[in-house]
Amino acid sequence: MRPTDPVQRKTPSVQVFERMYAILDFLAGHARAVSLKEISEATGLHPSTTHRILNDLVIGRIVERPESGSYRLGLRLLELGNLVKARLSVREVALPLMRELHRVTQQAINLSIRQGDEIVYIERAFSERSGMQVVRAIGGHAPLHLTSTGKLFLAAQDPHWVRSYANRTGLAGNTRNSITKLDVLERELHRVRQTGVAHDREELELGVNCIAAGIYDDQDKLIAGLSISAPTGRLEDSWIARLQETVQQISAELGNPRAMAKD
Repeated sequence: MRPTDPVQRKTPSVQVFERMYAILDFLAGHARAVSLKEISEATGLHPSTTHRILNDLVIGRIVERPESGSYRLGLRLLELGNLVKARLSVREVALPLMRELHRVTQQAINLSIRQGDEIVYIERAFSERSGMQVVRAIGGHAPLHLTSTGKLFLAAQDPHWVRSYANRTGLAGNTRNSITKLDVLERELHRVRQTGVAHDREELELGVNCIAAGIYDDQDKLIAGLSISAPTGRLEDSWIARLQETVQQISAELGNPRAMAKD
């Protein structure tokens, strides 16, 4: 690791972040709400500076103000922590099984999660022998309605939410096969709910087809999707059952009761 790598720094390079971390560390040590005066004295920051930083943290829901002049850590930190926990645990559990699925199919296997109106690719198993011309990089993202995993997350929402999504995004397309009309998308999502499997038929990238199935946590919540990507014409129907077995195994290891009951 290079000496200039940011993780090697003893203090943040931006002073306001150093001050923010000091405030958050102090709040983390108190179960009760604490006053502006207490925070200012403990961190050594001027009250006006402390107040300004706290106001920004309240806007971001990182800090809560239960009553005027008192502060505590906000639920947004819990939400973010749960997202990170879910993502990391899914990666750890999924990767060995993704490699096995890749060995069987010799095609790219992608693990994705939802962030807002997009999916984000967080892990991948592939080889050059798969012949894929375009493979989404880890950290890449794409609209929900253009991807197989994204359709899983859309299918998990109620019709009102899906209509709101369509209004927000305009259902913009990437290829001539992209679904850009709400009624077509709704019919597609109905099929996803019936089968538990979603397809991308060259809707994100020409020449690439995908199938995806969902991964569920111990609360039976859809937290990720596993997909097989293959050049058009190479996606085999027999892989669907293997994909479903794989996501069931992952879900069971994450404590999903339905998946554990099937084991």
